[in-house]
Amino acid sequence: MRAGAHIPHHARVFAARNGGVLSLFPGGGAAVAVGDYDNDGYDDVFITESGTDQPNHLLHNNGPDRDGRITFTDVTAAAGVGGGNDARSEVTGALWFDYDNDGRIDLLVIRFGTPILYHNEGNGRFRDVTAASGLDRKPANTVAVIAFDYDNDGHLDLLFGNYLKAVDLFDLKDPHVLPNSIEHADNGGGVTLWRNQGNGTFVDVTDKAGLGRLPGWILALGHADLDNDGWQDLYLAGDFGTDYLFLNNRNGTFRDATAAAIGYDSKHGMNVDFADYDHDGWLDIYVTNITDDFMQEGNMLWHNNGIDARGRLTFTDVSRETGTYSTLWGWAAKFADFDNDGWEDLVAANGMHTAGDRNYVPTLGKAIMRPGFDFSDLEAWPDIGDMTWSGHQKKKLFRNAGNGTFQEIGALAGVDNDLDGRGLGVADFDNDGLLDFLQTNRDQPSLLYHNRTAGAGNWIELKLAGVKSNRDAIGARVTLRAGGQRLIREVNGGNGFESQSSTRLHFGLGTAARIDELEIRWPSGLVERLPPAAVPVNRIYRVEEGRGVVGLLPQRAAGEGGGR
Repeated sequence: MRAGAHIPHHARVFAARNGGVLSLFPGGGAAVAVGDYDNDGYDDVFITESGTDQPNHLLHNNGPDRDGRITFTDVTAAAGVGGGNDARSEVTGALWFDYDNDGRIDLLVIRFGTPILYHNEGNGRFRDVTAASGLDRKPANTVAVIAFDYDNDGHLDLLFGNYLKAVDLFDLKDPHVLPNSIEHADNGGGVTLWRNQGNGTFVDVTDKAGLGRLPGWILALGHADLDNDGWQDLYLAGDFGTDYLFLNNRNGTFRDATAAAIGYDSKHGMNVDFADYDHDGWLDIYVTNITDDFMQEGNMLWHNNGIDARGRLTFTDVSRETGTYSTLWGWAAKFADFDNDGWEDLVAANGMHTAGDRNYVPTLGKAIMRPGFDFSDLEAWPDIGDMTWSGHQKKKLFRNAGNGTFQEIGALAGVDNDLDGRGLGVADFDNDGLLDFLQTNRDQPSLLYHNRTAGAGNWIELKLAGVKSNRDAIGARVTLRAGGQRLIREVNGGNGFESQSSTRLHFGLGTAARIDELEIRWPSGLVERLPPAAVPVNRIYRVEEGRGVVGLLPQRAAGEGGGR
């Protein structure tokens, strides 16, 4: 609480009959977005609200105090970004991205309804430019968004994941709004791709890009270069049905590679994050599902097998072999090297709904098993009242052992809280070279975890800025060699469930005291190599496309100060 980031969340109460059940379906809208909106070198935080007339929160990072503690100041009112939760709209997420390449990140707030785009004015204030942008022309029940440059033209585009179909949930005329199948629902909202035209406006190119006609209940989105061709591909996590994998055709369109790459599933995909967890040069994918007393599905850790003899990109689920199969009722999960040993670990949020002592699952089970039960009919569902549905679940932290397996150490690390976790924003909030994270929780306060790992390894962090590429350098890939290891990181624009982590790239180096090679492949196609002498370890560098290192970010030594 001393950090100023213990922010309560209030779930939306819907007026419809069985509104308590309806409010649970998209997860709850407790999201986090990390970004340095004032360019002072410290990552700030935006935390969303969902309750009617409840304000969102912009927390300015003050930098570490003299005792080394992370502190934030709520500047929402002065910035003008608190709105969005009115009687006909609910905020479900947020995203920082520099849509006009002016060097200042702007803020997008997604909602049940139409989104809000705030332009960063550079004076601590933001201006609503939604109407001028064209993003308000297609209302949807959006719960996920990523910013990425799908056509590599230097401007960041937007992909929206729409959960329920485009109906007015605040004045519900027909109660048949829930999934029409528990495993193969085809009445969801699909996705919408908005192309940035470079003049402050966006245009809907979903059908043109080959992403139309997706009926899924899309809950999380992710982009990465999965086939190592320099173009960003897509993974869509679908609730109540299959996930989708789309490869970039490099001509403004995507092709559906789901069948060959991962096959079709009937699970409840909640999250998408990427990392080369085994250092083989290919980015792997982590998807959370439900594994508790309600369902036994298991997560997927998709190992990227690369391109096979037939020219196909294929993946193999190795979640059981790696020890990452279960995170209970999973939501956001993020790869991050928390101990700087050179291997990316995995933190995961979980928990559906914590309330009274009675368990909702048996009540729901009896209803579902009745002949003629209509899963899509909200009014057919039993009232949840004060019952708990997969609540009180302990959070998970999997330490990468560096041998293809992970060890769950949530309790040992002190992060095994039992709140109803949703979003995870990972960042080095105090610039000490150790990654921290903020966890948002549905109908409960957020939690900030300050990393105090003793004996952590060496490290390096890079804040990239595009010139010909988009200014945020989203889609840039850095390959680093040190201590006999090859490490890969990509800048992403909001991968994961209700989560945006820092766009700063962090590399743990273990005992390596120097960089052997550092290569940046920018979205523009430029490949830039930084001389090792220009990047000593344990520093945070600003790097500009074509110019190399242009400065340092403020920092303090790890472990400096005695506060916790």
